[in-house]
Amino acid sequence: MSEAVSRRSAMRLLAAAGTAGTALGAGACAPGVPPGAGARTAPPAAPAAAEAKGAARIDALLERLTLDEKTALLHGAPDPDSLGQAGYVPGVPRLGIPALRLADGPAGVRVARPATALPAPVLLASAFDPALAREYGRVIGREGRALGQDVLLSPMVNLIRTPYAGRNFETFAEDPRLTADLVGEMIRGIQDEGLIATVKHFALNNQEHGRDTVDVIAAEQTLHETELRGFEAAVAAGAGAVMGAYNKVNGVHACESKALLEEVLRGSWGFDGWVMSDWDATHSTVASIGAGLDMEMPGGTHFGGPLREAVRGGSVPEGAVDLAVHRILTTMDRFGLLTAPPAARPRRDAAAGARTARKVATAGAVLLRNEHGTLPLTGAAARSIAVIGPTGQVPFVSGGGSAHVLPDGAAAPLTAIRRRAGNGSTVPYALGEDLYGRPLPAKLLTPAADLEERAVDPGRVWSHEGEFRLAADDEWTLLVHYTGKRPVVRLDGEELFPVRQGVAEYFAGGLLGSAPDGMSVRRTTLALTAGAHRLAVTAEGGDKGQRFRLRHTTGAIRAADLAEAVKTAKSARSVVLFAYEDATEGRDRTSLALPGGQERLIEAVTAANPRTTVVLNTSSSTTMPWLSRTGAVLQMYYPGQEGAGATADLLFGDADPGGRLTQTFPADEQATPVGGDPLRYPGVGGRQEYSEGVHVGHRWYDAQGVTPLFPFGHGLSYTTWQYEKLTVRPERAGLRVEFTVRNTGRRKGTEVAQVYVGPSAELELDQPVRALAGYRRLALAPGEAERVTLDISERALSSWDPERHAWVLGSGRRQVFVGRSSRELPLRSKAVVASR
Repeated sequence: MSEAVSRRSAMRLLAAAGTAGTALGAGACAPGVPPGAGARTAPPAAPAAAEAKGAARIDALLERLTLDEKTALLHGAPDPDSLGQAGYVPGVPRLGIPALRLADGPAGVRVARPATALPAPVLLASAFDPALAREYGRVIGREGRALGQDVLLSPMVNLIRTPYAGRNFETFAEDPRLTADLVGEMIRGIQDEGLIATVKHFALNNQEHGRDTVDVIAAEQTLHETELRGFEAAVAAGAGAVMGAYNKVNGVHACESKALLEEVLRGSWGFDGWVMSDWDATHSTVASIGAGLDMEMPGGTHFGGPLREAVRGGSVPEGAVDLAVHRILTTMDRFGLLTAPPAARPRRDAAAGARTARKVATAGAVLLRNEHGTLPLTGAAARSIAVIGPTGQVPFVSGGGSAHVLPDGAAAPLTAIRRRAGNGSTVPYALGEDLYGRPLPAKLLTPAADLEERAVDPGRVWSHEGEFRLAADDEWTLLVHYTGKRPVVRLDGEELFPVRQGVAEYFAGGLLGSAPDGMSVRRTTLALTAGAHRLAVTAEGGDKGQRFRLRHTTGAIRAADLAEAVKTAKSARSVVLFAYEDATEGRDRTSLALPGGQERLIEAVTAANPRTTVVLNTSSSTTMPWLSRTGAVLQMYYPGQEGAGATADLLFGDADPGGRLTQTFPADEQATPVGGDPLRYPGVGGRQEYSEGVHVGHRWYDAQGVTPLFPFGHGLSYTTWQYEKLTVRPERAGLRVEFTVRNTGRRKGTEVAQVYVGPSAELELDQPVRALAGYRRLALAPGEAERVTLDISERALSSWDPERHAWVLGSGRRQVFVGRSSRELPLRSKAVVASR
C-alpha cells in the first residue's frame, strides 16, 4: 500500500507514545544486562536538592550571558588547539563555561592520537549480547574522556534498510527490537564513564545516496514500529544529545522538523538533552530553532550572526535562544562539566581496550557455511594452510569515513595464523589480487622517469611528461600514493584523479583509501588501446614537502597473481581466503557482489582446493554465486585492531563462532525489501517512499515468501543444538515463554536462542508475519542443557495505531516460535494474550 501522507498528517504523525511504556528492552531480552540497566543510569540521577541547585546555577548563568555569548554556545567553531576531533564549541571562560570537544566514535574515538579500534558496531550487534554492548560503550567512554573529548558522536541506530547503504557497518541491525536493546546498553556504557553520547541520525538516514536532499516519506505506523524504536530506547537510556539527520522527513528537513524534535522527541519521550545538527545539515535560522534544533555544527552559518540578527529583529524570541542554551548547559552540568575544578580525566587503558576489542570480534563472528568439517582447522588441515587474499596480509581494521579510527596497532591475519599453527606447520601466502599496484618500470616512459619514490621539497613543483606504447589492448588500474596535496596525473590529456565534491573527497574507504605505510591512495581503472599514450605528472611540495609514487596493475599482472594463488592453494591441505568489500560514509555500494576480481579468484582457488574457507571482511550482506564451491564461509565484517587474533581463534576452534546475522543476506540483488523499486531506493526525483511499511528486513522476506541466501539470526556452531519442551503462558499483558536448549555435540558452544511472535487477529493493523520478541545468548558444555525463560513484554505484543497515535496491545490468540534463526524455528505454540 502507498505510504504517502498529507502535509497535515505529516505534522501530526509523530504524536504521543501511548501508555505501553518506553523501556524497549524490558523483559524479553535481558540476558546478561547489568542490574538497573532499564533506567537512566549514566550518570546517576542527582537528588532533588542537588537538581534544584543545578537548575538555579543554570538560570544564574543565563542571566549573565550576553546574546553574543549565548549564540556562541549554539554553533561550532574552529578549535584553536585541535586534538583532531570532528567538532568544537567555544565556552565562555569569564563565567566558567568550558569549551566542548566532539569526536566521532561509532567504533572507537576518532582523533589525531591512537585509540582502540573496536570492531564495527554491526559485528558487535551480531553477538546478540546487550551486556557486551555496554562493555563496548564503556571502552569508548573512557577513551573519549582520556583523549580530551566531552561529547561522542555515536551511536548510530538507523536501521539497515537496504544492503547498499554505505554506513551499514556503523549501525546495528535491520531489526528494530534488537537495535533498541543494544543502543540502550551502549549509551549507558559510554555515559557510565562521563562522556556525553549522541544518538544519530534522527531520523530515516538509511542511505548515503542523496542523503543531503532526499525527502523520505514514511507513514506514522512505519516510523514508530521501525526506525524510531532505537531512538526511543536511547532517550530511555538517558542519552545526552541527539543528532538531526541530513534528509527530509515527510517534506521537512529533519533538523527543522517540529513533528520530530518537539512532538515526539521531547513531548512524547521526554528527552531533556540537546539536539545538534549533523555537519552542515542546518538549512535555516528561524525554522530550525523554532522547531527545536539547539546547535548548528560545525559552524555558525545559521546560528551565528543570522541568529543574533533574528533575535534583534524580532523574528526569533530571545527566549528560544535561552531555551536552547539551557538545554546544553543543563546537560553539561549533569555530566559534571560545569564543576570547578573539573573532574580529572582518566588515563587510557589500551590493554583493556584491546581485550574488549578481541572479545567482541570473537563473539560477533558469524559462521555462515561449514561443509565436510572444513572448520575448525585440526590435524593435517591445521598444519598445512595456504593463506590467500590481500586482506590476509594487510589487516582490514575499520570502514571508511567518520568511523575510521587510528589504532595503536593491528596484526595481519597471516601473522596470527602462522603463530597459531605453530612450529612444524607450513603456511604459504599468495596475494591473489593487488590492491596497491606494482611500480611502473622506470624505462616505461620516454623520456624515462622513476615514479616509485619521488620526494618534492617544500615550495617546489616536480613535473614530468612522457610517452609509452602498448602492444595490445589492456585494462590498466593506475594508482597514485601521496603524502601531501594530491599530484595531478593526466593520461592522454584527461585528469585521472580529480578532486571530488563533498565528503567523497575525504572518505575514500578504510582499506583502499590508504596504503599499508599510511600514504593516501586514489585509483582508477580504464581500458587502454594498443598504441602510444602520453602520461603527465605534476606534484607540489606545499609547505611541508611530500612524497608520492605512481603505480599500476595490468591484465598480465592480474593473471600472474591468480595463477600464483591457484598454485599456492594446490600445495596446501587447506586454504583460508580473505575477501573484502570497502564501504565508507559518503557513498552507497553499487553492487552486493565482491569487488574487483575476487569472484574469479574464489572460483579458481576452490576449484584447486575445495577445503577453502572464505573469510569475509565486508560491510553488509554479500551475494555469493561461488558459495557452493566453498568448504566454509566466516563473516568477520570489519573486526577492529584485534581482528587477526580473533579470526585465528575461530579458524582453529579455540572459540566457537557465536555470532548471528543481524541482517538478511539476499539470494539475489533484486530480492530485497527495496530491490527493483527505485521509489523505495534510491528514490525518484528526490523523493523516497518507505512503502514496505512495518515489513523491514526479515519481516519483508516472510511477508513475501522470499527465500534468502541466509536468514536473519542465522549462524552455525562447531557443536549441535536441540530445542525442546516449549511452554507459553499469559503473564500480565504479556507472555512467559519457557523452553530447553541442549548442546548435543562434543564441544562447548555458544547458541543464540530466538523467540518470534505472530500477528494478532484482533488488530486491524498491518503486522509482521513474525516479529523478534526476545533472545538469549547461551554458552553450554557438551551434553549440558539450560531451561530458558523469556518474558515477552506488552510492547513486543503491541502495534502502533495511527488513529489513536498510540501503542495498542495485540490481544487474543498469538503464535510463538522458538529456534535458531528467523527461518529455523522448530518449536511452536499458541497462547492467549489478555487485553488490559
